[in-house]
Amino acid sequence: MKFDAKKEKGFTVVSITGRMDAVTTPEAEGKLTGLIDAGERELVVDLQGLDYISSAGLRGILATAKRLKAEQGDIVFANLQGHVTEVFKISGFHSLFRIFDSVNAAVDGLRRA
Repeated sequence: MKFDAKKEKGFTVVSITGRMDAVTTPEAEGKLTGLIDAGERELVVDLQGLDYISSAGLRGILATAKRLKAEQGDIVFANLQGHVTEVFKISGFHSLFRIFDSVNAAVDGLRRA
């Protein structure tokens, strides 16, 4: 798994590539928590390069979202592909989170919120 965070149009865009599973999720969740601890309150998570997500990955995302909500923050997702799209649909995450086709659309969605 690779994790990268950058500022784009005033928002933090996090790119996660590779796999989010029982082995890699704690690292990703720790990095997301670190961003929240540093004061980030609105995150765009770009999953274009994420090939696989397990239930552990979903739990990590949910834990991050709950933490952000407690801090009056928000998290949105962009560029879901193949397997990840199916897992989000089957798990009901597509109805829990705002999902956009691109990072630009996700940033615009946060801006309007």
